[in-house]
Amino acid sequence: MEALSQLLPFIFLIAIMYFVIIRPQQKEAREKQAMIEALAKGDKVVTNGGFIVVVNKVEEKFFSVKMNDDTIVKIAKDAIARKYEDEA
Repeated sequence: MEALSQLLPFIFLIAIMYFVIIRPQQKEAREKQAMIEALAKGDKVVTNGGFIVVVNKVEEKFFSVKMNDDTIVKIAKDAIARKYEDEA
């Protein structure tokens, strides 16, 4: 009984850490992965570098993106920060 009373605070702290830190991060990662999988040609995205680009072609591990009318580059799917929403 004494051992259980000594372990109870540690169990409580681990439970708090799970619900406050780990679980929200997992949820955010799932949402970002779903957003990346749903991207299609013509979508505007913001890269981790801050560029606003248009998806030109979706490949298995990369996106071909159009930076301007003449420049098309490939970027890794991990380099996408978020989808760009015009504030119109």
